Amino acid sequence: MTFGAEHTTDDVLAGVDLAGTVVVVTGASTGLGLETARACAAHGATVVMAVRDPGAPAALAALATVGVNGHLVACDLTSLASVRAAAAEIAERWGRVDVLVNNAGVMATPAGTTVEGFELQLGVNHLAHFALTARLAPVLADDARVVNVSSRGHLIAGVDVDDPHWRTREYDKWRAYGQSKSANVLFTRGLAERGITANAVHPGMIGTDLYRYLPAEERAMVEARPAGSEGTTKTIPQGAATIVWAAVADGVPNGGYLADCAVEEAAAHATDPEMVAWLWAFSESEIGESFPT
Repeated sequence: MTFGAEHTTDDVLAGVDLAGTVVVVTGASTGLGLETARACAAHGATVVMAVRDPGAPAALAALATVGVNGHLVACDLTSLASVRAAAAEIAERWGRVDVLVNNAGVMATPAGTTVEGFELQLGVNHLAHFALTARLAPVLADDARVVNVSSRGHLIAGVDVDDPHWRTREYDKWRAYGQSKSANVLFTRGLAERGITANAVHPGMIGTDLYRYLPAEERAMVEARPAGSEGTTKTIPQGAATIVWAAVADGVPNGGYLADCAVEEAAAHATDPEMVAWLWAFSESEIGESFPT
């Protein structure tokens, strides 16, 4: 069956049996991450819900929504120590990962840094997920899939090789966001080059907690797109549909950029082979370790 923008996670997963699979989802306490976790668990998957604070009310409510197939693991993406601890716990408790959904992210934040001093959006949206994927690589199943949640926002900007952490330029929250989302696509290409099945996903315009840093007037402008326009708002189950499609569908090309349950063309700056190689080397240098071969 062909799916599109109007379809939901339940549509995509109808008739799919995920029993026996282990699915890891970052940012699983709200929004797209929660819906992805819920849908996969409903179809039999063991779902590891990587969240910043497993004891927070939102995380506990999310676990209740996902049900008995859900499991909370602490993973604060602003700290590489937390990311590494999460990967170690997942590897020890489950021993195998069939699907890794690098979903968690921030958008248009005020200027800030992670514990390691990375620009916040690049650090959370890309470098933390690069580190998590690297640490989980040894336990990825042979047919495992990695889904990196990117955005059409990657069109805003490529990765600035001279100042990726905005240390010498005046900070621009939207260009910083675009850079981090371009990094998601470049990372996806790098994984595919190394034989790991991976796809980058644009879920669409969805009113989730991702909007929390936007002033009220800016949020209203984003959400008030006319029906049928590029930015038409989707429901959360519609937005997460492409994520689960990337995780389970047959015939999805490796290393692709996906939107509305279909393959799209990403910007040239997010697919340039030289930039794929540059970002990989940069990411290894920043996290202080090599990605396992």
